[in-house]
Amino acid sequence: MQLLMQMYFLSSRSLASPFYRWLVLRHSSTKLFVGGLSYDTNEPVLKNAFEKYGEVIQVNVVCDHVSSKSKGYGFVRYAEETAASKALKEMDGQLLDGRNIRLQYAHRG
Repeated sequence: MQLLMQMYFLSSRSLASPFYRWLVLRHSSTKLFVGGLSYDTNEPVLKNAFEKYGEVIQVNVVCDHVSSKSKGYGFVRYAEETAASKALKEMDGQLLDGRNIRLQYAHRG
C-alpha cells in the first residue's frame, strides 16, 4: 500500500522510466504469464496446477483463432498478489504435462 501511495507523488518523468514500470509490475500484479506449455495443456489442467498457491480467479490458455490449437502459453490470475508471487517462485521452471514452464508477471506489451 505504501508503494502505491508513493507512486502518486512521482514526477511524470520518472513514471516513464523502465525501472518504475518494472517496479509497478513486480509489486502489483496478480496475473502471471505461463510460457512453455504443452500443446495438450488445457485450462482445467492449468488451474489445477496453480490453485494450490491461492484462489485462482481466471485461467486462459491462448489458442490459434483458426485451428483452435494451443499456442503454448497462457495466463493465470490470482485474487491476491501474495498468491501470484508464491506461484511465480515455486512453479517457474517446473514440469507441467511433460514440459518445463516459464513464469513471469504478465504485462501489456
